[in-house]
Amino acid sequence: MGMWSIGAGALGAAALALLLANTDVFLSKPQKAALEYLEDIDLKTLEKEPRTLKAKELWEKNGAVIMAVRRPGCFLCREEAADLSSLKSMLDQLGVPLYAVVKEHIRTEVEDFQPYFKGEIFLDEKKKFYGPQRRKMMFMGFIRLGVWYNFFRAWNGGFSGNLEGEGFILGGVFVVGSGKQGILLEHREKEFGDKVNLLSVLEAAKMIKPQTLASEKK
Repeated sequence: MGMWSIGAGALGAAALALLLANTDVFLSKPQKAALEYLEDIDLKTLEKEPRTLKAKELWEKNGAVIMAVRRPGCFLCREEAADLSSLKSMLDQLGVPLYAVVKEHIRTEVEDFQPYFKGEIFLDEKKKFYGPQRRKMMFMGFIRLGVWYNFFRAWNGGFSGNLEGEGFILGGVFVVGSGKQGILLEHREKEFGDKVNLLSVLEAAKMIKPQTLASEKK
């Protein structure tokens, strides 16, 4: 009976751990980013002769939709990039640009990502867009049912990828208004493949007031 009791106890503990891993109990809570925090981030262009700029240049005049990519080679990130790119024609009609930031530039990873993303991509070497409090999902992600659902969804969608680069720091999507209008949408990835709602992105983009229009009304 003793061995059976130990075995049953171990199974019960494993089942409880699995159950808790599939709740949000152990997930780190995201800290909202202030506009001032985002404005001061240093970004680099990915040209042969990189230019350094402040992030606020991306949205100062017309606002922007910005994807903070967890890992360019990740097939889940490529899926979300393609989803956001499906909004490109509608964003163009609104005059709102689409951008992405990556935290590292390894070999051809960004170039291989570009077919999935229809916007300019910048390098955030200090990983500021992934803060103010960087959140990681480690191996617990691989026992979450939601993550496996996301894996199968992306696989079924025909997306593939590789294991190059850092992929544990979680990414997100921002819709930022022009000037000092503020952050209109902030989606923080809670687990691998947790995509932003595209309708929410579009609704937030429609709220952007371009600086040119604002100045004309004054």
